[in-house]
Amino acid sequence: MGPALKLIYNNPAHPWTVANLAAAVGSSRAMFARRFTELVGEPPIAFLTSWRLALAADLLRTSEATIAAVARQVGYSTPFALSSAFKRAYGVSPKTHRATG
Repeated sequence: MGPALKLIYNNPAHPWTVANLAAAVGSSRAMFARRFTELVGEPPIAFLTSWRLALAADLLRTSEATIAAVARQVGYSTPFALSSAFKRAYGVSPKTHRATG
């Protein structure tokens, strides 16, 4: 799983799917998803989402980048998409998160 994790960590904005991650590491989709979940503790796309949101949370607190720029940098197509996912995960909007940091 190391190579797949490296891909996710190094390029979170890439439109990763289970299929293209599996292909990148030379595995079938089903086997990759099963092994990833066993070894990492959550499915690949759930892990990717968590990673993107953690990066966004850090960027919101440590940079002056707009929410739209942060969204693009971590793989969300719009600030609204990032905001929806962020609120689900953290219980506050990206703007509130930035203001309270």
